[in-house]
Amino acid sequence: MLDRTVHVRPAADDDAARWSAYVDRHPRASVYHRWAWRGLLSSAFGHRPHYMIAERDEQLVGILPLVQVRSLLFGHSLSSLPFCPYAGPIADDTAAAAALDQGAQALAEELRVDHLEYRSLGETSEVSRDWPVQDLYVTFRKKLSADHEANLAAIPRKQRAMVRKGIKAGLSADAGDLDTFFELFADNVHRHGTPAHSRRYFALLLEAFGDDAGILIVRDPQGSGVLSLYYRDEVLPMHAGDTVRARDLAANDFKYWSLMQRAIDRGCTVFDYGRSKRGTGQFDFKKNWGFEPTPLVYEYRLVRGKGIPQHNPLNPKYRLMIETWRRLPRWLVNAAGPQIVRGLG
Repeated sequence: MLDRTVHVRPAADDDAARWSAYVDRHPRASVYHRWAWRGLLSSAFGHRPHYMIAERDEQLVGILPLVQVRSLLFGHSLSSLPFCPYAGPIADDTAAAAALDQGAQALAEELRVDHLEYRSLGETSEVSRDWPVQDLYVTFRKKLSADHEANLAAIPRKQRAMVRKGIKAGLSADAGDLDTFFELFADNVHRHGTPAHSRRYFALLLEAFGDDAGILIVRDPQGSGVLSLYYRDEVLPMHAGDTVRARDLAANDFKYWSLMQRAIDRGCTVFDYGRSKRGTGQFDFKKNWGFEPTPLVYEYRLVRGKGIPQHNPLNPKYRLMIETWRRLPRWLVNAAGPQIVRGLG
């Protein structure tokens, strides 16, 4: 008689091909479940990966990408997945999902983390968990037409006028280089008072995803840029930056319209605008494009921690820190930022 028990074990380097094949065939898998994140997060931030696989009858029936984050400022966590908006466990059935949960909780206890965190798109899951939930974040997803004019017409009137403003200003957009993008990104996050990723992180990301990643830069002036990932039929603008002058020319609206056009020409049918916090300007900007928010469900199994972590700029206790950061010189924040941001996830 076959043993129908689900067995959970750590994924090893030689599981890469099986993991990737599973992600490619699972309907709820995302670009953030891809194996490339395992090495990327380790190389860029020094975080230890704990990827887990569930097997039944020697067949892979579930995966859970986990990464351990240690920080003096922000605590000790086991997350699926830091710096990714959603990468929670996926499985073939309830038994496989439950086995992954048990394995992850045992690991969290063994590592003595503050909390175990799952980040998932929407509320779909193979199992129901009685864990504390944070609903601060959403993403904005929308189906695209193959017709560029139909997509332009679908943008609400006021935002469509901003796209046309960029067109009339003579803006253009094309594939960009990392140095130009990084300057735009670093300038943007500095104005917002938050630490920036290192240039090295973006270089590693582009290398890890190859043709499934790309940079788009708005020219005349070179004032806005976006780094996007592509997976299946989706385009996912993940990191962006701009200058103040570019905003006056509606370069951000033009940027995303240009990305949408290029994604359609590439064969994409879904535009995922990326993660935003409720009650922020980013949230309003994306909603004004006619996109409806899709909840990101963040579940927490508290181990040593006493509550859900609130490591985000909306937390009042970071207000003074944010204002101070904005006033620091760029050379200093570019040097110190990556050491701080690595613990945020």
